[in-house]
Amino acid sequence: MITFKIKRYNPEKQAESYFEEFQLDGTEDLTLLDCLNQIKWTLDGSLTYRMSCRSAICGSCAVKANGHAILACQKQASQLVKDNDTIILEPLGNMKPIKDLAVDFKPFWDKIDKVSPYLQPEKKRLEKETKQSPEQFKLIDDASTCIMCGACYSDCNVLEVDDNFLGPAALAKAQRFVQDSRDVKTLARVKELSKPGGIWDCTHCGECVERCPKPAEPFDRIKEIMTVALEENVTGNNGARHALSFTKSVKSSGSLNENIIPVESVGFFNFKGLFDLLPVGLRMFFKGKNPPILHKSIEGVEDVKRIYRELNE
Repeated sequence: MITFKIKRYNPEKQAESYFEEFQLDGTEDLTLLDCLNQIKWTLDGSLTYRMSCRSAICGSCAVKANGHAILACQKQASQLVKDNDTIILEPLGNMKPIKDLAVDFKPFWDKIDKVSPYLQPEKKRLEKETKQSPEQFKLIDDASTCIMCGACYSDCNVLEVDDNFLGPAALAKAQRFVQDSRDVKTLARVKELSKPGGIWDCTHCGECVERCPKPAEPFDRIKEIMTVALEENVTGNNGARHALSFTKSVKSSGSLNENIIPVESVGFFNFKGLFDLLPVGLRMFFKGKNPPILHKSIEGVEDVKRIYRELNE
């Protein structure tokens, strides 16, 4: 017997959400979606959620189970049981619930639209197909597996505090076209994606990779866009400057020079940015937390430099 503790919400009847418990027996071979269907068909027909293919293809049935986003059709209920034989189900995060487990995906789709998710070839009218080599297709293969389920968007830590962030799904979709050999807008794309709310606002927490039910792995795609942006010399922003300063510091001394990295990240001539760093620097100084003024290299720094030389080659 499994107890399903489901977060219910019906604004037409009650302003606040609440949890309701349902119990099912004989669930050994059932997916979580099978169990939701059983609850709806036999216990409460008003329970609302989304589903379609039941084959982990459409992405419709993404929900939160025990605090993390999953595809309901992809997980066996028995694998999700926690203490007291209970599974806690909630709507996806970072989106407003419409009713029960169904959420409003409009902000999600709006951000997908912002990355121009379509090919922009050199000619608007192509008279024949544009071929790709296996190596060229491999660059976009993983991103093409995204099914737009919203699981990564739901659990993204940045979106919880910054609604301006494009989110992992939109950025993974952007990589699909940034590195497509048939697209000619690579530079324009990475310039746009390097603005506030884009690639450099990712905090590298990796939650999107943990929650992605497919090989899309959004964080890896974001890193690939960052690489292209640096290769295209799109470096006039804090994120790119930070990455370059970080690399330079490790390359030269084998460790991070925490005195110079913040300054190089905001820019030597960005007087407002430098002034904004001052209060943090003063607090660190008075609490004795500031790094040594004279930065020393680590022992064996020549090995670090050798690694960089080999990578460059």
